Amino acid sequence: MTQHLPFPSSRVAVVAITRHGIALAGKVMAALPQSRLFAPEKFRAEAQAAAPDAATCYSGKTGDQIPALFAAFDGIVCIVSLGAVVRLIAPHLNNKEADPGIVVIDEAGRFVIPMLSGHLGGANALAGRLATALDATPVLTTASDARQTLAVDLLGRELSWTFDASHDEIVRASAAMVNDEPVALVQEAGSTDWWAKHANGRNGPLPANLHQFARLEEVDPAAFSAILWVSQRELPPGWAAKLAGKRVIYRPPQDAAQ
Repeated sequence: MTQHLPFPSSRVAVVAITRHGIALAGKVMAALPQSRLFAPEKFRAEAQAAAPDAATCYSGKTGDQIPALFAAFDGIVCIVSLGAVVRLIAPHLNNKEADPGIVVIDEAGRFVIPMLSGHLGGANALAGRLATALDATPVLTTASDARQTLAVDLLGRELSWTFDASHDEIVRASAAMVNDEPVALVQEAGSTDWWAKHANGRNGPLPANLHQFARLEEVDPAAFSAILWVSQRELPPGWAAKLAGKRVIYRPPQDAAQ
């Protein structure tokens, strides 16, 4: 399965700082058409050979490039040690709604690790695509992916659904899913064929703690830790108070299949 990225591959920067890393970057970029390589000036010849017409070589420290990379790209692939990347990006982190998806790959190309903004920032999807291209092992540490359960902040994204929820509501609903608490999924609109493609693919059945309903009015809010409502209508009168703090509303496109 080809992983669905939430951004075009032209919005991906590949950072490599050694000769071997730059050679691997060529393979990474083959899987990400129109991505761009960033490498130290002293390896200009290697960078241009690995990424003809798509290499930017910089003088000075790699850390000095981070603000510009954060501003210009949605995804950053670092062929750099994990610890070094942590130190490089730490001063520039904001929040998971704004930070780019960052993936780290070892120089041997054996492991692909999404280390920042795995869900909303697309790092998990990016890691999945690169693991397939490099025949590497993706190292997913987000609970919903490790357990192959529903990722609340990714539901319907490959179908262009949007969601309405506060940060705290997303956290609460996500925790309810991974902790096996009862969660109601009410789907009144949009394609029902979303599970197989969810979060780049789910092979098993729906999670046992996910209870499906066809109408919001069928749900007893007190019986569930979170309510996921897929609909194109507004909340019925009185329901905003009933669902306060534990609802996530998903909006499929108006022309989505019913």
